[in-house]
Amino acid sequence: MSAPVPQRTAPFVMPAKAGTHATWVLAFARMTKWIALLLLLALATHAFAVEPSERLADPALEARAVAIGATLRCLVCQNESIEDSGASLAHDIRVLLRQLLLKGDTDEQAREAIVARYGEFVLLKPPVQPATYILWFGPAALLGLGFAAMVVWLRRRPAATSSAEPLSPQEQSRLETLLREADR
Repeated sequence: MSAPVPQRTAPFVMPAKAGTHATWVLAFARMTKWIALLLLLALATHAFAVEPSERLADPALEARAVAIGATLRCLVCQNESIEDSGASLAHDIRVLLRQLLLKGDTDEQAREAIVARYGEFVLLKPPVQPATYILWFGPAALLGLGFAAMVVWLRRRPAATSSAEPLSPQEQSRLETLLREADR
């Protein structure tokens, strides 16, 4: 007869025969390593979004480019700015933005050129205008409609009445009997 093969568990799962202090310390150390690894991976993707070859030599122009890029949406990731995204389209927009700034465009001219090319969706914070009213006021309107519907529903439902008749002497004695039996 051969010896049973020990089964491996995930690093963050406690062994079946836990209980000693050393077992808990070991499990905590394993879990901490995995959390640290996940955090490093998350930070690494953010740190390498803007490639060194994209950076401008003039620190003032680079600061302007970063500030403008923080207001522009990555069209691939959609909830990240182009400065935070590692997508190739975000790279192209960052390069275009820096070329516009090197050409001498103002911040507003560079932003308008990118909006003209990619549409207003590229803006992380769209302007308040009739075409974007639903974005700005839609959530508040839905919340208000939900509140109004709740008020209407609460007013229309029948009121809770306490028209319950008192127990008859026979029902009262039966209830007392049941309660005494339950206490035994």
